[in-house]
Amino acid sequence: MINITDLPIINAVLNGISALLILLGFFFIKQKKVIIHKIFMLSAVFTSILFMISYSIYHFSKETLKARGLLSKFKGEGFTEVIYYVIVVSHSILATVIIPFVIFTLIYAFKNKVDKHKKLVKWTLPIWLYTSITGVLIYFMLYRWFS
Repeated sequence: MINITDLPIINAVLNGISALLILLGFFFIKQKKVIIHKIFMLSAVFTSILFMISYSIYHFSKETLKARGLLSKFKGEGFTEVIYYVIVVSHSILATVIIPFVIFTLIYAFKNKVDKHKKLVKWTLPIWLYTSITGVLIYFMLYRWFS
């Protein structure tokens, strides 16, 4: 059975899987293997949706975690604290921004509007990849490196 305190590691794993799937999707489209590209990109979307569900459950449970003394705070100091907050702020903003980008990128792909899809992907890919990778970094900074 999954406990609420297991969700941060699950979120990090889902973010890591999303990053890997995005990279594989990118690799296969560069190889002109469109079907395999679609499979990896749809898998990345599905994994990101699972992440958003898990993340929401965890953060809606913050009061319960706080009451039980299980809510983690960043414990680094000095320069590491600055780096942490730069990553968290940029990650949070871009994680919100990426949602409509992914939706419209998918819509253009499904409607076979390849030119619009390609133009939007130039923004979607790096932002989505950044948020997936920094999601994993944030986990390590909160729960492993400075705990």
